[in-house]
Parts: sequence; structure tokens; C-alpha cells
Amino acid sequence: MKYGFGVDVGGTTVKIAFFDQDGLMLNKWEIPTNTENNGCAILPDIAASIKGYLEKEHIPDEQIIGIGIGVPGPVNDQGIVNKCINLGWGVLDLHTALSELTGFPVKAGNDANVATLGECWKGGGQGAKNMVMATLGTGIGGGIVVGGKLIAGAHGAGGEIGHIVVNKDETEPCGCGNYGCIEQYGSATGVVRLANRYLSAHDEDSSLRHLENITCKDVFDAAKAGDHAALAITDQMYDLMGQFIGSVCAVADPEVVVLGGGVSKAGQILVDGIKPYFLKYSFHACHETRITLATLGNDAGAYGAFKLALDEFYH
Repeated sequence: MKYGFGVDVGGTTVKIAFFDQDGLMLNKWEIPTNTENNGCAILPDIAASIKGYLEKEHIPDEQIIGIGIGVPGPVNDQGIVNKCINLGWGVLDLHTALSELTGFPVKAGNDANVATLGECWKGGGQGAKNMVMATLGTGIGGGIVVGGKLIAGAHGAGGEIGHIVVNKDETEPCGCGNYGCIEQYGSATGVVRLANRYLSAHDEDSSLRHLENITCKDVFDAAKAGDHAALAITDQMYDLMGQFIGSVCAVADPEVVVLGGGVSKAGQILVDGIKPYFLKYSFHACHETRITLATLGNDAGAYGAFKLALDEFYH
């Protein structure tokens, strides 16, 4: 039996998982992400954790296929990272750096892309060869799988679907510097922005008015309870998300669109709300595209990272 590791590097913790060649997760753990001194300790910490695990379990190096790793920034096919601001990294040859520290071959990808591959392999898109994932968190990340392969693109920006513009009249900038990106409406922070805007423009009573700091969860909870303002706010979000998913499907034509991230915890109400607008805005040939929820949660990145290594090094 052969084994390998899937590593998901976040701004606070690094998730490391140990898999067998069939994709069965045998163990998982976390270590802190040490971002001091421009993140120079992150890769040595990962290498030490992996080597320590193999020693503890008495697993010889010859049985290791390799290491897959997802990081929060653009990564090209050669494993060159072009700035991970959250980690303090500039331009870094991740394949070479981690391989030299561990002695194992390494395959790297963008964290959202890697989570997409995980969901496609073992999660909400299982069985699909063509899939789009939108991770609705603080921002909106994503990934596109075509023919079973992740699309990285020429500049490592393949799958940066959160920055598709859906409102050219927006006056506040997105974090990326542009205006009217879907990230400004469909993310957790985007839903809160829509809520605050709606409540300041309308004087109707709403349970949301009695909250000091509205969260995305508050908005969906109120909508589920039938609050009129919350229903109007979520309807705005569904409309824009329907436009957005319709646009993506006209390019990628996936079998399934998987919604992940914190906002997806709202559940089926999210899918049911978006679907009519998706049908309204999408090209007719895409109407059979399924929209579903992610199922792997925080493990998606580790699964996808290992799948990168499996596809690259195990034949």
C-alpha cells in the first residue's frame, strides 16, 4: 500500500491529512501557521510535522507517493507561488522548497482550487468530470474542473470567479480594487452589506434592526423565520448569484455547481433561492446543471491537495 499527504495552509492553522492510495483519510491534525518573519517557518514546520508522523507510525519513505499542498494565493503549474499576502510570502518555488525539506515530491495549488478538486473527487460533486465550485466565505473563492482536471490558467487566476462583475453601478470598491464583483454580494460580508443597505433604505420593521452587529447567519435565520426584510435581502443575493452562476456555466458548462464556505451552512434555502434566477439568466443548454451544497467541510482542501499529488505522482 502507498500513502501520501494532503496539506491545506490557512492564515491561522495548517491542516495536514494522511491518506492511502485509494483516497481514504487515515488521520488528520493541525499545526499553527507561524506567519512571523514573512512566514519563513511555515514550510519547515510542515516538513517537521510530516516527518515526525512517519517516524511515529514507522512508515518508510518508500511508501510515500508525495505531498499535495493548497495555499491562499495564485500558484502556477510549476508550483511558483505569486504572493500569499496572508502568509507573508512573496514569489516562492513551493515545489522545490518543500521537496528539499521532506525528500518527497510536491504538487501545489491555490487553496480554493484544491478544495474544488476535493469536492469533485469525494464530496458534493463526486462522480462529475466537469464541476464549478464557489466557496462563499469572507470573500468568494472558487475553482473549475474540466475533464477531471483543475483549470489553473495562464496566470494562476483560473477559478477566481468571485471577481466576476455583476453590478457595474457599484460605488464601493471590492477588496480586489474593482467595483461590483459578486464577492461584494454573495459572500458572508456581502450579505451583511446588502442587509445594512436595505435597512437604511427602508423603514419597515424587522428583527434584524434589533441586532447590534448583523451577521450573515442572522440574515438567513430571519429569512427562514419569514422576516419580510430578510426575505427581500436574501432575494437580492439570490438574483445576483443566479446571474453569476449563469455566466460561469456559459463558459465552463459543468454538470454541477457546488456551493461551499460558511454561507453554504444556510443549507437548502440557498440552493432553492438561487435556482429560479439561475434558470432565468443562464443559457438554455445549461438548464440541466445541478446546484448543490459542499459536503466535505474543512476537509475539502486536504482531500483535494492529496488528489493533486495522486494524479501527478502515482501511476
